Amino acid sequence: MKRLSQLCCVILGIVTILSGCGENAVSQTPEPATPNNANTNTNHTSSTPPPSEPNPNPVPDDPALEKLSQMTVEEKIGQLVLVGVDGLEVNPNTTTLIQKYKVGGIIFYKSNIKDTEQALKFMNEIKNINRENPVPLWMSVDEEGGRVSRMPEEFFKLPTSRAIGKVNNEDLSKGIGEILGRELAGFGLNMDFAPVLDINSNPRNPVIGDRSFGNNAALVSKLGMATMEGLRSQNVVPVVKHFPGHGDTSVDSHLGLPVVNYDITRLRKLELVPFIDAIKKKAEVVMIAHLLMPKLDAKQPASFSKAIISDLLRGELGFQGVVISDDMTMGAIEQNYSIETASVQAILAGGNIVLVGHEFEKEKKAILALRKAVSDGTLSEDVLNNRVYAILKLKQAYGINNELAAGPDVTSIKSDTRNLLKKYGLNH
Repeated sequence: MKRLSQLCCVILGIVTILSGCGENAVSQTPEPATPNNANTNTNHTSSTPPPSEPNPNPVPDDPALEKLSQMTVEEKIGQLVLVGVDGLEVNPNTTTLIQKYKVGGIIFYKSNIKDTEQALKFMNEIKNINRENPVPLWMSVDEEGGRVSRMPEEFFKLPTSRAIGKVNNEDLSKGIGEILGRELAGFGLNMDFAPVLDINSNPRNPVIGDRSFGNNAALVSKLGMATMEGLRSQNVVPVVKHFPGHGDTSVDSHLGLPVVNYDITRLRKLELVPFIDAIKKKAEVVMIAHLLMPKLDAKQPASFSKAIISDLLRGELGFQGVVISDDMTMGAIEQNYSIETASVQAILAGGNIVLVGHEFEKEKKAILALRKAVSDGTLSEDVLNNRVYAILKLKQAYGINNELAAGPDVTSIKSDTRNLLKKYGLNH
């Protein structure tokens, strides 16, 4: 009975915040149910229906809500944070992040991956450490192909998005997505921060460039959707990025905060087009860029702007999935904001996950700031449940688990990569 009451409270909280957010909601949530014996009128006697009769007010069969009702506040807060780790093997900081702080996911960089054997061992050890936690980890990576690649040298280097854009063939782009997905899934990786949906409309852009499929919205949209489908086909969650568009900037957000002075009319005509199409194709995760867009929000960067996340992305565009920030240790944030403020504001603005890619102390600060925000009421329990519920739903939809990976079939993947690239006149 206690578990039932807790579950009903969680449902009620989520429904309450969804009704308050309107179109800012996560995926549809069942209405709260009242247990059939929860009548508080002590002067009225009711009999419990016999077992053969259906419960007139059944608790919705929703595994995500059930899991949410079983989690501690600390476990929920952990789901809001995805972190990087140091080195080529598990160290005490890695163990602490998983066991003590209950982080929801790990991102792996090139510095974490030496070769196939080492990477598989490292990633499986991390999964093993997480077995005592109630929710499996996001095992994520930036694997776009081209210059943004983390995979071991045993695999063929994949072409840039620009090279794929010049061929302009959806089957090629989907095939690249499938290859990426096979490489990742072989290691037990389940999330890829790709495809890039930025339109490279500024040839002097220092950070996007050949990471974009091109300077045409229709082209970027068409090929981006194909790569997204290719990743999905391998049960890897694609993360479309960098909303609302990083293609026309002259500052690298890894180093400073770019300012984009376009208004919403311009964005609707160009930058937003691929993201609108991705939402129509049921994109599950959107990454928010570190951009200041004064005509949409003069004070906050997109990554923790309510106007951009809640009002534009969730409200106007109707996105109901998971929102993740770009790395909060990038110069755009570090030079202008504290990581504590940025992390809390990102969740309050409508985000679900804060990415903190580097430095254990910064990762700890982000987690502790979120814990403090919950404890002092800045971040309400209803908002916390709402954000975590969407994460749990997605993890369950993709069957994310702690099972150890067997390792990628490098020979087969290389053969298929060679054949795919040869078919379209590209070199590996």
